[in-house]
Amino acid sequence: MRFLATTPGITMALALLAATASTTSFAQQSGPLQADVAGEGEQLPDPATMTEGPDIKGVLTARQGDRIQVEAADGTRTVLVVNETTQVRASGGLFGASRTKLDTGALLNGLPLTIKTLQSGETLLASQITFKNTDFKTASMIRTGTSQQFAEQSAATEALRGRMGDIDQYNVKATTNVYFDTAQAKLSEQAKAELCSAAGSAEQMDNALMLVVGYTDADGDEDFNQQLSEKRAASVINYLQQVCKWKPYRMLTPAGMAEADPVADNMTDEGKAQNRRVAVNILVSKAVDGLYAENSRR
Repeated sequence: MRFLATTPGITMALALLAATASTTSFAQQSGPLQADVAGEGEQLPDPATMTEGPDIKGVLTARQGDRIQVEAADGTRTVLVVNETTQVRASGGLFGASRTKLDTGALLNGLPLTIKTLQSGETLLASQITFKNTDFKTASMIRTGTSQQFAEQSAATEALRGRMGDIDQYNVKATTNVYFDTAQAKLSEQAKAELCSAAGSAEQMDNALMLVVGYTDADGDEDFNQQLSEKRAASVINYLQQVCKWKPYRMLTPAGMAEADPVADNMTDEGKAQNRRVAVNILVSKAVDGLYAENSRR
């Protein structure tokens, strides 16, 4: 493990989090539907006669009968109809590698959704709804969890709001790099040991979060390297959570950066080996970090 200041690559990865900041902030909301684009009170026409509508992305904030309310990142609320024709799918991996078909009963408050729609007038029918399995697990925990789980998730929600409100107020306390063979995403035994060591160190820091970023060397085409960097990040995330027992809600959204931000020369074999990596960054609030520093001086 090495200590370092924030690098441009970490800053870029942090910027990618803005799209998923609201994963749990509405998780326990309920109540009447209050949408800016509503279709309530209208009879649903035959879907075969409807035209393709807009794609909707946001967090499920309420449900009433056959209608759901989704709130976008800009605060816009949209009411959509869900029925037996609506296809609901959960992605099986962090990057949507596999999908599982579900029914509309799986739609829980707090789920970030991506929705394809059919439209007739102001009425929107959700034709296809997708979400991540990891988000579904979080929403399920909030709905049926113990008091301790609720307390932990509440703290995580506040942390999400705080860090997304001012992400630059976090220090990168340490980074552990684990390395991969050419075109591979399998963890070595050394990498596994280093990951659990990093998780153990992070556990000693109050309010620590992890940001996992995958990289490749410059060999191969852009699409292949993007997918490979994501697979490497997914391998690290899975091991940290399943074996090292790092809590999912203390993990920021992972990023695959392909061959961006190399740490060594891609013209040499040695440089390429250093670039085939996943960086596990430990972040702590600057405010908390400053408090610890002040107390240590007393």
